[in-house]
Amino acid sequence: MEYNAQLKNRIKRIEGQVRGLLRMMEEQKDCRDVVIQMTAVRSALDRTAALIVSTNLEQCIRKEQQTGEKSEALIKEAVNLLVTSR
Repeated sequence: MEYNAQLKNRIKRIEGQVRGLLRMMEEQKDCRDVVIQMTAVRSALDRTAALIVSTNLEQCIRKEQQTGEKSEALIKEAVNLLVTSR
């Protein structure tokens, strides 16, 4: 799969969030604020992973439709990947 600039930018934003999280910890910020930031990072990663899986699945299904193959196995694999990533 080719990862486009939009996906890479998402990861760069997440990287910035993680740096901010580390800075908060170094500055001894309140634990609630740190946990809220951790939750935001995890949510951003989850959404990005889902976008990658769905984009890849769409590409694979289109390819299989062109060759006449069935897509059930790909769909199951994608769902399992999303479930196990949580």
